[in-house]
Amino acid sequence: MNIIVTGGAGFIGSNFVRMALSQRPEWRVIVVDALTYAGNLENLDGLEKTYSGRYRFAKADVADSAAIEKLFEQESPSIVVHFAAESHVDRSVLGPMDFVRTNVLGTATLLDAARKSWRDKAGRFLQISTDEVYGALGDTGAFTEATPLAPSSPYSASKASADLLALAYHKTFGLDVVITRCCNNYGPYQFPEKLIPFMISRFVDGEKLPVYGNGMNVRDWIHVEDHNRGVLLAIEKGRPGEVYNLGARCERNNIDIVRSLLKLLLTAKGKPAVDLDSHITFVKDRPGHDWRYAIDPSKAERELGFRPEVRFEEGLAKTVQWYLENEKWWRDVQSGAYRDYVSKVYGA
Repeated sequence: MNIIVTGGAGFIGSNFVRMALSQRPEWRVIVVDALTYAGNLENLDGLEKTYSGRYRFAKADVADSAAIEKLFEQESPSIVVHFAAESHVDRSVLGPMDFVRTNVLGTATLLDAARKSWRDKAGRFLQISTDEVYGALGDTGAFTEATPLAPSSPYSASKASADLLALAYHKTFGLDVVITRCCNNYGPYQFPEKLIPFMISRFVDGEKLPVYGNGMNVRDWIHVEDHNRGVLLAIEKGRPGEVYNLGARCERNNIDIVRSLLKLLLTAKGKPAVDLDSHITFVKDRPGHDWRYAIDPSKAERELGFRPEVRFEEGLAKTVQWYLENEKWWRDVQSGAYRDYVSKVYGA
């Protein structure tokens, strides 16, 4: 069975590819990635040798209809797992049109290629989305699949648009589409613009850790391995046309995450984990910063048998250890363009 995984050289996608190849020996995985700033072939090191004949990498832009249609003709996939996306909210504020092109046009291009390819056979399209499409919550409650879409940023609006396109292809053309919406991921191979690896890299470089506003914004967290276990379940057990929220019931304030990281990092360096806030600097809040996200994963638990396995404290400690042991990896991905971006967002 041929499986196309878009964005498979990115953080979540590459972790999924490794899991799929190791746990589904009947699958042949074709990774499609444009290798923009966050796509890194080092994330896939060793797979071609370890899984010879079951793994292929294809460099392609998901918004390039000619390249995508050619790939479908060559590989005749039975499943498409669509991770490819511009995904960082701050970048979407600086440059919204990149998000529209990749997240909206790219998704439409893939959906249409799947529609043409699967006219006479079965196929499944899994759209990987985000809880940010729901907007923000107050101090109580949690997002369910019935929560109205109310995106706040260009990023979340582009993902909501992609979700609606996927559902429209299901309703209009009968395409077998399943959508998963997940909360914040963490774990190895995450690009260092995201909160956890960004704070780790700043600490290693002896710099202050910048926190938006007062740091009290709340996010729901899940380890990337748990997320990808949910994705596998959605591929195999999800009902066509349905949406499944994937979360671990793990809400944390941003400032609490940063302080937890500081404790782990100071301890790892043999220093006393005291006076944590002396390592932190509070910076101007970003525009449209949602107050709180929280996922209700009851539907996925009930219908898919989804159960997160990684406790947050354990997962965070392992994540810190991975970044400290793989400093060369994250330094290699911190290009000049990335440093310019950091300066624009947080100031020199």
